Amino acid sequence: MCGRFVITLPVDDMAQVFEALPDNDLPDVPNYNVCPTTRVHVVQGGGEGSRRLTSMRWGFLPHWYKSPTAGPLLINARAETIAEKPAFREAARQRRALVVASGFYEWTKTPEGARDPWYITPADGGALVMAAVWQDWISPEGERLRCCALVTTAANRGMSQIHHRMPVVLQPADWPLWLGEAGHGAARLMRATPEDTLRWHRVDRAVNSNKAVGPELTVPLQDIAGA
Repeated sequence: MCGRFVITLPVDDMAQVFEALPDNDLPDVPNYNVCPTTRVHVVQGGGEGSRRLTSMRWGFLPHWYKSPTAGPLLINARAETIAEKPAFREAARQRRALVVASGFYEWTKTPEGARDPWYITPADGGALVMAAVWQDWISPEGERLRCCALVTTAANRGMSQIHHRMPVVLQPADWPLWLGEAGHGAARLMRATPEDTLRWHRVDRAVNSNKAVGPELTVPLQDIAGA
């Protein structure tokens, strides 16, 4: 699962990494507490030289929703059922994208029920690129809202110590296939990333609030304690 994440990569660097043309109204960076229903940075495919770096609402809206709050908030789509679920199956076939992040948060619980946050990042220090599906939702009044959901899968052995689910993390060699630029077979990419691709550390419980801001949210807890 992924319910909150971080983006610190400058827009120009994102555009260069993905060889994508950036839109003019992208969300501000850095953002150390990206929450559902906010706009996130998304890469859409389109063939060689025509990728687009754009923004979408994080929270998928099925076409039958009459308003953004007409049903459950769909921020994640399960890899195991995405091809069959009415909300996601067409998007899984035709509208796949990449959500760009620097890392994401996940939580464990203490015996007393308190929530301890962890910050998970790529082991190589690069961008965290997560598989997503998207849709143009149109309200009964004609309002158009482009929205997306992250694709999740069963956690690998290491991540399962924190949570039983994790986002589908894609490496650069996988991007063309997921974006529909390299033929068929994207379903095989919906698996847990290898054990050595992610690292994590505990962070302060301040991030438990969706209103928390600032780079200190990602600082290892032991560094805060020793300050």
